[in-house]
Amino acid sequence: MTEATRHAPGTPCWVSLMVHDPDATTAFYGGLFGWEFHPGPQQLGPYVRALLDGKEVAGIGRLPADQRLSVAWTPYLATPDVNRTAEELRSCGGTVGVGPLDAEDAGRLAIVTDTAGAVFGLWQAGGHFGTAAHGTHGTPVWNELVTAETSTVVKFYRTVFGYEEERDPDPAVDRTTLVSDGHPVAAVRGLGRALSRDRGSHWVTWFEVDDVDAAVERVTELGGRVLEPPADGKRGRAATVADPEGAVFTVVRSAG
Repeated sequence: MTEATRHAPGTPCWVSLMVHDPDATTAFYGGLFGWEFHPGPQQLGPYVRALLDGKEVAGIGRLPADQRLSVAWTPYLATPDVNRTAEELRSCGGTVGVGPLDAEDAGRLAIVTDTAGAVFGLWQAGGHFGTAAHGTHGTPVWNELVTAETSTVVKFYRTVFGYEEERDPDPAVDRTTLVSDGHPVAAVRGLGRALSRDRGSHWVTWFEVDDVDAAVERVTELGGRVLEPPADGKRGRAATVADPEGAVFTVVRSAG
């Protein structure tokens, strides 16, 4: 388990979840991942940070009571200047929904949308660099953008963040890995007409677990649902699940 350090620009550095019932949600994730919680910045309303062994790994906040917004995990990409990145994003066809604004002395953030309609965050670190634990049970280890087709939205991310691209060698698979400084940081997967019209394009966060099958069983015990059962793949054994409010995420036992 490693300490948090300042992340390279474009690197996923944090994940957060806005929900209608934070108490029930923290009970679910505490039971699944062993997270504990302490208060975080309150600029967007009640908000807590999840901890493993005293190290921050994710955030959970409350949605406004009068808004029936979709509940989804949101990855944040690191930037040294959130204002400049937000302007670049706008010029490339993205939109800025919230901010940029300060999160006390922790840093500066914006909530934005890419050209395919997927929501993600921008984070300019102050006192809070982001996820402080990596590679162990209950930590975010990967993020994947699920969309209809990859070419247009990959161009958007390449232009804004300077990523390099690695296409899947199988021509029948529409998948691109985004690479920063030689390191894979996220993937974009095109589903074509199989993409849910209700959800549209969206990011999915992957969390490391010690045992995928046991984690899936625990998800159902805690009131969640299994969307894709455990299966072995390139990144390891994984399953896609949803929490009681419907937030989708993947649990994975990473290969190697």
